[in-house]
Formats: sequence, structure tokens, C-alpha cells
Amino acid sequence: MKNMDLNNLLSQMTIDEKIGQLVQFVRAFYSDDKNGEITGPLNELNITEDVIWNSGSVLGSDNAEDMIEIQKRYLEKNRLKIPLLFMADVIHGFRTVFPIPLAIGCTWDMELAKKSAEIAAKEAALSGTNVTFSPMVDLVRDPRWGRVIETTGEDPYLNGLFATAFVQGYQGNMTDEYNIAACVKHFAGYGASEAGREYNTVDMSERNLRENYLPSYKAAVDAGVELVMTSFNTVNGIPSTGNSYLMRDILRKEWGFKGIVISDWAAVQELIPHGVAKDGKEAAKKAIEAGVDIEMMTSNYVNNLRELIEKEKIKMELLDEAALRILELKNKLGLFENPYRTANAQKAEEAYLCKEHREIAREVAYKSFVLLKNNNILPFSKEKNVAIIGPFAKNNRILGPWSVQGKEEEAVNFLEGIQNKIGREKVVTVEGGGINCEDKSNFAEAIEAAQKADVVILALGEDQDMSGEAGSRAYITLPGVQEELAKEIFKIGKPTAVVLFNGRPLEMTSWYKEAPAILEAWFPGSETGNALADVLFGDVNPSGRLTMSIPYTVGQIPVYYNCYNTGRPKNEGTEGNRFLSQYIDIPNEPLYHFGYGLSYTEYSYGDIDLNKTVMKYNEKITAKIKVKNIGKMAGIETVQLYIRDITASTVRPIKELKGFKKIYLEPNEEKQVTFEIGEDMLKFYNSECNYLSEKGKFEIMIGHDCKNVKGAEFELI
Repeated sequence: MKNMDLNNLLSQMTIDEKIGQLVQFVRAFYSDDKNGEITGPLNELNITEDVIWNSGSVLGSDNAEDMIEIQKRYLEKNRLKIPLLFMADVIHGFRTVFPIPLAIGCTWDMELAKKSAEIAAKEAALSGTNVTFSPMVDLVRDPRWGRVIETTGEDPYLNGLFATAFVQGYQGNMTDEYNIAACVKHFAGYGASEAGREYNTVDMSERNLRENYLPSYKAAVDAGVELVMTSFNTVNGIPSTGNSYLMRDILRKEWGFKGIVISDWAAVQELIPHGVAKDGKEAAKKAIEAGVDIEMMTSNYVNNLRELIEKEKIKMELLDEAALRILELKNKLGLFENPYRTANAQKAEEAYLCKEHREIAREVAYKSFVLLKNNNILPFSKEKNVAIIGPFAKNNRILGPWSVQGKEEEAVNFLEGIQNKIGREKVVTVEGGGINCEDKSNFAEAIEAAQKADVVILALGEDQDMSGEAGSRAYITLPGVQEELAKEIFKIGKPTAVVLFNGRPLEMTSWYKEAPAILEAWFPGSETGNALADVLFGDVNPSGRLTMSIPYTVGQIPVYYNCYNTGRPKNEGTEGNRFLSQYIDIPNEPLYHFGYGLSYTEYSYGDIDLNKTVMKYNEKITAKIKVKNIGKMAGIETVQLYIRDITASTVRPIKELKGFKKIYLEPNEEKQVTFEIGEDMLKFYNSECNYLSEKGKFEIMIGHDCKNVKGAEFELI
């Protein structure tokens, strides 16, 4: 049936049936409660039950029995027996929950990212899901924005690699029974929302959009992603959902995207409060003309497209092309042949949190942890008595936002993981207070526990509801009295490690100097406790590297590594000069920079060896560098390559990540790492937005992170 004649099927459809394919409602609309009547929501949207049984897709069904029942009832009522598509937010795992995407980014491991998506796809497919609204590839520079948890960081090159890995993991070749379709989001520029405020305005130059924000979406399209979701924000003053330049000119004409464009929740309706549509009719017209194929959870298409077509306000071809794209995806997924596909409740239960899935979740978690500070405190000895203090000591709210199918009770919490590692008798826990409360009455108990223990772990952070969608925060410090609790524990003088649970980089300036060790754990998912125990007690050497800068204070934001220089830069040797681009009260630099992350061992870098210092357009330069493990523990080092265009027709970033290699080194082992630099790596968008390279000098930088690098120069002629 995958070779069925879809054009013939389209020709048999009435105009209302075609419009129905463009509509998506939540699963509750298909419920058999009240004999199928959901009068409130139906009345609010001004739709009838006939619309429900002609609609093209369902949002939010998350189990096989539910999917099968809905599909069965739908097919009984649909004239042409066109099956529904089932879509869900499978963001970082299904029932087996992986670390949040920002944490997965910190692994710098594309194969692991791909594997996590494969596992999520398998569990989702067995549960009846056909499409996931992932990956989110929005570039982020403002940690106040709650949705930084869903992306992989501040670098366009790295985000593009992860976009590709996730798409390949979810979709495979779209022939395996466990492949599901991926939807890249949010197109475009959503991560640049002003002031880090959810759903807010985005305003940037065309060059900035193309150079920094569009590459990751393009990478997903090049990887074959089946769907693209519009963003809530404006681009060049026009909301994305009604933006023909984005959807028609860039996405379809320039990039050749052939798949489905779907609005975000109610985004078509939101063209009205945005002020670019006076009513639902105009909103529907602008969205369909811009190229939005599916309207999610509003009824502007259903209530207006027929009239717009009959009055020749829009062309019938717009409806036909959108409906055909949806039919094509259903056919590609094999739904005409088997509407239930791989939905199987028993097999799903067998797959959920199985041994293999938990093992991969554990590996992704411990490779995502970033060791920010370590004054010879970590790793702890397994013979020590441990006090775990803080609101995350035995808290199971550790899956993170958008883990809607995950169950907190199935996650291994911090206490359980440490007990599994060193035994129950060596561990005590005291919360010392809640996450966001002002009560200090339990401080005394926490201090007493710390005094009696050999070593202390402070389990601190923000609640998972403090980030994610609609989770913007103006103050990104530890909430409540957690900082005060930490300072009281530091005074005791015991070997103390702070472990942070959070969905964004947090401001820690007021306490980080007093902390002997700091481990950034993010929200690690189902295997949280076991993965943390692996790292804290030295069975795993931490190897995570930051993909988003941690600000010194919120007043710096946005602060990111690949910024432009100014005409008055603050450089080494300019101290004492007031008239520079600088703050008078804080550093310009973030507290912890992009690419940063410590290890339980140390690495030394030799000098860069270039095979030549002059390169022609059709040539490549080879850069070699020797890296040695000079510590006492084996480890994984992420060797990072940055390039700077020293002089160009437009201002260029002070450095840009252009490559990296992860190498495993035993103590005293040395390896030579080689990078090839080609002319494509030197291209940028000039003032006319032409993508090209220019002759001139370039600086190569290779090192441990964006700040600690060795340098060499070459010239493109």
C-alpha cells in the first residue's frame, strides 16, 4: 500500500475532508465519554463532531491501548478510511527518560544522542506514537528563557550536529518498524526571545539569523526531517506562522524541504493578538499562504478555508498541496497498510526501562555531567560516611520538563544511587528545607549531619517546573534559602561537593568560591542516582563540557563565547583604561565558559603543527597537535578546534567552533589529534548575505575549551 496512488485518493476527497487533514486536536476530542460528545471544547472552537472524524492528526496520546481505540473509532466514522497520525512531545525519552537535551549537548557525543533518540522512538512507536515534536534546535544565549533545557546550546555548528543525530535516531531510514517521524522546531529564531521571556518578540538582522540561528534547522532538513514546526515569535516583524519568507522562500525554495509544516499550539489563532490578522479568516489565509500545513488546536482552517476558496481569496492548490503532504507522510509510515502500525501494549511494557535502555540512560547521564570545580575533593572514597543535604537528597522530581511519559517513582533518586554504590549504612540524608521555601528551621539538623559525616554532598537546584516552556526566570540564582544553607555547611570545613539539579545555567557568584567542588548534573533522568554515584565515587571520570556559558551574573546576559569584538575591546594589558567595552563592577567573561569542564585527570597540549601556512581555495590545511594525559586516571578529552577570521569585510566572531574530537587516554598516554581545514569552514554571510569566504589571514585555535587553547595562523589566497 506504500505505493498507493495518493493523487487518486486526493481526488476522491471533498473539500471538507481535505481541510480536515489540516487540523490537529488533542486526544480528548476522540474520547468515547458522553457518547463521543465533548460539548464545551467543540463549542469553543465552533466545530461539530463531523470535523473530529475528518481531522488528520491527534496530539498527546501516549499509550497503545488509547491509540488503538481512537484509531478504531475514527476509521469506523471516516468515509475514506484515512488513518489518523498520532503525535506527541517525545523530547528526551519516552518512558525511559534521558537527561534534558541541554545536558545531552554537554556530552559532545553524537552517537549517544542518536542512540537516545532511537530508544525513545522505539518506546514511542510501541505506544502508538507516529511523530515526535523533537528535536528542538533553537540556538540559545539567555538562560532566563526556560526552554534552554530543550536545546543543545549556544553554538550553531554543534547544534547542527545534534540536530542531525536526533533526526537520524528517531527516523532511521523510515522503513524500520520502530522509526517515527521527527519534527524540528521552532522555526525560526525562537531562542532569541527578548529578555528571555517566553513567547516574546524576536528582532535580529538577516545576517545574524542566517549565520547563527538557521544552520541547525538546515542541518535537520538536510538529514531528512519529516516535519517543521513554526515558532511563536516574530521574524522581521512578522510572526513565523504567517511568514511566507521563512516558510516558502527559505524553507521550501532555498532548502528544498518537501515535508509538513505544522503550527505550534494555537499559533495560527495567535496571529490575531500579534496584530497581523483581524480575525480567524485572515489568520487562516495568512497561515495557509505562508505554507502552514497543519493547524494545531485551533479551528481557523476548518471554519474559514472553504469560504476563502469558494470566494477565490486563496487558491484550491494551496489546500491540495497541504493535504497531499499529510497523506504522503501517512503512507510513508505505512498507516494505510496498518493503521495501528507497531502499537502493542505488551511489547511496550517490555521495552520500557528495560536493562539496555537503563544502561544507555545511565551512560548518557554520567557523560553529561560537567565538573565545574574540584579542590582535590572528588572523587570520594567509598569507605567514607556521607551526608547528602539539600532538597534533592531523595527527591524524585529529577526527570526534568517535557518528560510527560516518564514516571518519577521509576527514577533512581540521589539517595538510592549512593546507597547502591556504597551501602545504606554509610549514608544519611537531611533536606534542610524545600526547593523554594524560606523556612530555615531544619538548618540545625543539616548542620549536625554534616558535622558527623566524613564527606558532604549538597544536593541543590531549581524545581523542574521552574524551567521548560513558560518557565522564564528573571533571577536565576538558587531559589529559596538554598544558598544560605550551602554557606552554613561550607563553614563546617568538611570535604563538600555541590551537585546542581537545574534546567538552565544558574548564577552562583555569591557562593561558588566557598564551594570545594561543584558538579553540574542538570536533570539527569531515569538513572540519576546511579550515574551520579558513578562519577562522585570515581568509577567514571567526568567528561562533560559546557555547551552554554554560565554567566557571572544575570546582568551580563546575553553572554556567549562566539561574540564580536568591538572597536574598544577589553584585552590583556588594557587594565586601568575606563573607556573600553566593559562593566565597571563585574568581568566581561562568564563565570564558566563554553567548552569548559574539568576531569579527575589533567591533559597537556603541545604546539599546533600546520603542514603549510598558505592555502588556496581548492586546498586543505592539516593541523596536528599532541595531547597527553599527565594525571593518574584514564579519561576522555574533548579536543576542540576554533577558527577566527582576523580581517574580513564584516566583523567576525572572536572565535568559532569548527570541529572537535573525543579521545580516550590512559595515564601518561599521548595521542596526536589531526584536523583538516577546508575553505568551506571559512565561509560566512557578508553584508549582502552572500555565503562565501574571503582571502586573508585566519587564526587556528585548538585546546581544552574555548579559552584554553594553543594558536597558529595561516592565510587564504
